[in-house]
Parts: sequence; C-alpha cells; structure tokens
Amino acid sequence: MRLARAVDPWDSATAHKIPPVLGAIIQVLISGFVIGALARWAVPGPDPMSVPMTILLGVFGSFLGGGIAAAIFGAQQDSGSVFAILIGSIVASMVLLIGYRRFVQHRPITGPDAHRPPRERPHLGTLLGAPGQRVPQQADVSDQLRKLDEAHRQGVLTDEEYEAKKAALLARR
Repeated sequence: MRLARAVDPWDSATAHKIPPVLGAIIQVLISGFVIGALARWAVPGPDPMSVPMTILLGVFGSFLGGGIAAAIFGAQQDSGSVFAILIGSIVASMVLLIGYRRFVQHRPITGPDAHRPPRERPHLGTLLGAPGQRVPQQADVSDQLRKLDEAHRQGVLTDEEYEAKKAALLARR
C-alpha cells in the first residue's frame, strides 16, 4: 500500500506558474500605470483621466522615451542605462500628457487656466467623433465674403490678399 505524498504549494515543480506572456502583459500594465502616474504628477494642473488612459499614457511614453534613451545610451542592464531609460520614459509621457492637454482638452499649458479642470471630460466618442452626429456645416460663403470685405476695408488685408481669398471663396460655391 502506497501513502499519498503531501503536495507543497510553494514547490516550484508542482506550483502553477503564470505563463510568460501573461506575466509580461501584467508587467507592462503595471509599469505603464506607474510611468503614467509619475507623468501626471510632474505636470501641474488637474488631468481627469481614467486608469486605462493613465496606463496608455505610460505605455506609449515608455515605448517612445525608452526607445530613444536606449538608442542613445544603449540597452545594457547596467544602472546608468536603466536610469536613462526610466527618465526618458517619464519625460516622453510628460510630453504626451502636455500634448493631450493642449490639443484634446484645449487647455493652456501654463498660466491660471492650466490649473482649472477641463470643461468636459473627453472620452473616446468625443476624440473620434460620436457616431450619428452631423458634421458642423461651414459658414455660409456670403457671410464669409461679408467678413472678408470688412477686413479689407479695415486695412487688415491687402488688395492682393483680398482678391486671392475672395477668388478661393467664390470657387467653393
């Protein structure tokens, strides 16, 4: 008669291992969150982003800044190269965050308005255009011609500029 052997859950031969691909994905998500959070902390002013947006910010910044730093300083596993890659990742994430704030949220980078929260929280629908929404119509050509004529009378436009803009507007009709 054979006795059953007790299984040690911490024994590396019998423990369930996380597949390497899943471990790499978890590592990328955690490091993306940390890099994105550091970038959000370093740039002054409120940035109402969700956790997935923070992770994306950190992941894209890590690929961009880490790649540039690795190309410049090398990708060896010594402390200087790893530190340069880390700093490059954070700086690139900061640049991406500043671009996001400026071009998506339409907020200034400096000044008192930079510390005010955005009017509305952008989400994927507003970034790509919500389906079913009509595209805003361009201003009527006659209104634009009227404004162009007024600018020409005030001396804002030269005769050549006025004629060129007028011809371009009339060609759109």
